[in-house]
Amino acid sequence: MSGSTGVIYRQFSATIVSAMALSVLVAIVLTPALCATMLKPLKKGEHHVAHRGFAGRFFNGFNRGFDRTSESYQRGVRGILHRPWRFMGIVAALFLLMGVLFVRLPSSFLPNEDQGVLMALVQTPVGATQERTLESIAALEKHFMENEKGAVESVFSVQGFSFAGMGQNAGMAFVKLKDWKDRDADNGVMPITGRAMAALGQIKDAFIFAFPPPAIPELGTASGYTFFLKDNSGQGHDALLAARNQLLGLAAGSKKLANVRPNGQEDTPQFRIDIDVAKASSLGLSIDQVNTTLATAWGSSYIDDFIDRGRVKRVFVQADQPFRMVPEDFDLWSVKNDKGEMVPFSAFASKHWDYGSPRLERYNGVSATEIQGEPAPGVASGDAMAEIEQLAKQLPAGFGVEWTAMSYQERQAGSQTPLLYTLSLMIVFLCLAALYESWSVPTSVLLVAPLGILGAVLANTFRGMERDIYFQVAMLTTVGLTSKNAILIVEFAKEHLEKGAGLIEATMHAVRDRLRPIIMTSLAFGMGVLPLAISSGAGSGAKQAIGTGVLGGMVVGTVLGVFFVPLFFVVVQRVFKKRKATE
Repeated sequence: MSGSTGVIYRQFSATIVSAMALSVLVAIVLTPALCATMLKPLKKGEHHVAHRGFAGRFFNGFNRGFDRTSESYQRGVRGILHRPWRFMGIVAALFLLMGVLFVRLPSSFLPNEDQGVLMALVQTPVGATQERTLESIAALEKHFMENEKGAVESVFSVQGFSFAGMGQNAGMAFVKLKDWKDRDADNGVMPITGRAMAALGQIKDAFIFAFPPPAIPELGTASGYTFFLKDNSGQGHDALLAARNQLLGLAAGSKKLANVRPNGQEDTPQFRIDIDVAKASSLGLSIDQVNTTLATAWGSSYIDDFIDRGRVKRVFVQADQPFRMVPEDFDLWSVKNDKGEMVPFSAFASKHWDYGSPRLERYNGVSATEIQGEPAPGVASGDAMAEIEQLAKQLPAGFGVEWTAMSYQERQAGSQTPLLYTLSLMIVFLCLAALYESWSVPTSVLLVAPLGILGAVLANTFRGMERDIYFQVAMLTTVGLTSKNAILIVEFAKEHLEKGAGLIEATMHAVRDRLRPIIMTSLAFGMGVLPLAISSGAGSGAKQAIGTGVLGGMVVGTVLGVFFVPLFFVVVQRVFKKRKATE
């Protein structure tokens, strides 16, 4: 997979593969030696003899309880095998339920993370003075240091710069929160951000937006979604601003969107110079000469370096200060034409004040303006992005939306996910087919995979979590774990079948012999991922996404798998046997 999604998948796959490789090595080389050293031969039934003490009572009670459970389980499996098509209908209903819940699960790219810091942008009206902007920044600092003093450690602010642009009316603040152990759930980064937006929104002299940083710093400057509104038909700057304002108005009325804002400065007064190209050419002037003179006089031009007392210094050419202070100074300048004559600017150019964008914004070479926003509380980023696209359809013809930063990666990941799942299942199927030299074995094994995915989806649904990239990793892990449990039953059943046992008898042998290993390995794995599912603090969003999905998939996949894997094996064997008989 390409993009940041591919990087995340490669990191997880490298971790899992290396861990499994070491596990296989230990199981093959060291485990037999440990078994020979630690395990002692016991006579039949000796492990049921009551031992003294609490440990003896516990283990003997556990064994008796497990034996009764195993007997009930075997009766249940035998009843399922005697009514195969009725229970295959139940399985089909479970598969359908999995598909419906999976589609309805809100989608996003990455979960929100409490990184112990949040940021705030301050933007006062165009032309506001530095003092006016500082007053708004001071109000922001007061809110965090007084109203949120239980959760905020410090505030660092700067005036004249923000992610939206530079100028006297721009400002930015970085709010450092106290350590996670000193903050409860009500003082997480998202609740603090919500309270800040409600309080700072009362300041009428400035637009102030508070937001947490993105989960991956390299993918943008803020959490939420980022997109460009493009002028695909070249209708001009004024039409683009009108479309932007219309879209912002529509977004303000949507219950799925929050904090939708332009990521840039508003139009500012600009001194505009209009050059009559035809008249300049008739006077023997070229546009390059005119632009060079303007750039050198009113800006500067680097010429050379020189050595001054052992240090290298630069030489710049620029108009003297008294000749570039006010608009009227423009009439004092002239340009040399091709005849060596000085032609005043007033002979071929005019000047006037105008409003315009302080920066030239393009996206893929098309005039555009950047907009950022966040999903409303309880709304997934995927649903918020779909809402933006629906609102954009109400704009005049010729304007479109292009996702960028983390939002672009989310869309790209969504388009690649079906191919990833298909490829993963195909590789597992082919590997099992090559290992067991059979098509029926991998078919029986992989039929249990949707049951594990059902568990992962149910767990995320009950916890109100989203279908993000970490959940996708959890689902792929669940497919492998549930398939591993299925192999324990299918392989033993296949061995008994090859030894001459009947299909039902071979399956029941495998069910009886492999229940304890399946339960114990699944229980051990579940206890291992439980800390991830209930984690808190730094990185808890990613940990909970993986832990919840894997734990839910493991529990449901194991509980349903021990009943339905024998059914899958019997049904698949009968289907393949009929096909062979027909051939």
